[in-house]
Amino acid sequence: MKIDFLINKMSGGGAERVVSLLANHLSKKGLEIRIITFTGSDNYELEPEIKRIKLHNHPLFHSVVVNGFFSLLSFYRKKENRPDIMSSHITLLSFCTIPIAKIFNIKIIISEHINHSYSNNLIKRILREKIYRFADLITVLTSYDVPYFRKNHKNVQLLPNPCTFVRVEEYEITSRPKNKTKVILAIGDLNRYHHKGFDNLIEIAEKVLPDLKDWKLKIVGGGDEGLEKLSQIVHDKGLEEQIIFTGFRSDIRELLKQSEIFILPSRFEGLPMTLLEAMSQGVCCIAYDCISGPSDIISHKENGWLVENQNISEMANSLEHLMLNTSLRKKLAIEAPNALNKFDINLIGDQWLAHFENLLNSK
Repeated sequence: MKIDFLINKMSGGGAERVVSLLANHLSKKGLEIRIITFTGSDNYELEPEIKRIKLHNHPLFHSVVVNGFFSLLSFYRKKENRPDIMSSHITLLSFCTIPIAKIFNIKIIISEHINHSYSNNLIKRILREKIYRFADLITVLTSYDVPYFRKNHKNVQLLPNPCTFVRVEEYEITSRPKNKTKVILAIGDLNRYHHKGFDNLIEIAEKVLPDLKDWKLKIVGGGDEGLEKLSQIVHDKGLEEQIIFTGFRSDIRELLKQSEIFILPSRFEGLPMTLLEAMSQGVCCIAYDCISGPSDIISHKENGWLVENQNISEMANSLEHLMLNTSLRKKLAIEAPNALNKFDINLIGDQWLAHFENLLNSK
């Protein structure tokens, strides 16, 4: 079975992380996997059997969508280059991948990585309500999105993001050094700081860090424009000693194990990979209860902490409460990994494989 994963880039981000995880898992299952991109560099480790196709820098066009259409048209014109199934990721890329799939009679899956309410402008509504109907399958991350997409498409499936970090055991959490560095960790693309809520996160930090000098906030992620903007805010507030920008890091698992608290201040999410990963490593997690995502993972006060969506004062108060309460942090950290059974990569991978087989067996 030949599967092409198509995505704008593989240089960093939740959707890119998901593609790398699924591609690696399915490659180990014996599928012939290629990842096709249209811009950017690579920041994810892939199985050696996975083929990377970089259709970058079309000589006539700069738009990723337009470039993608003509580059794919040229690439798939050769019959031997065509896969059995195209798996397309990131919403706007569907403008080029769906027409190409129809031209060459290739089965196509469209995967949504954010809830439909986020940036649901006219262009995206046209895409989702008119063009998606020509796809063979639509996958969504949470139950919130299923009714919306089923209004216009008969084959919509709930397929959550997988978490492949090996879940830590309770003894690993309880045996961690009591005097380890007190770190609050946030992770995301800095250029998407508004979406990820990093601008508000600094305001939250301003309310709690000055009185708790032994704590630091580390924000992990690349993005030069976002770094410049956020660094200026930190400078203006005089918090350079307590707020640290680490840049893109590949050792997320180790960073999580070294952190006392993981915070997700996003304004919008699909199903946040970083939250899954943090909980798998037994970190005390706190998140805004945004319209979809965190509440699919966290049970409030049982295995994590949910805060009214975008209530900055409540977030600051709740964060401070966790920072001051060691026993509560440990309780939530111990329970966190137990919430992740339904996000196991083997379970999610088998679901993807079943959908591939169903598509190929359908008329």
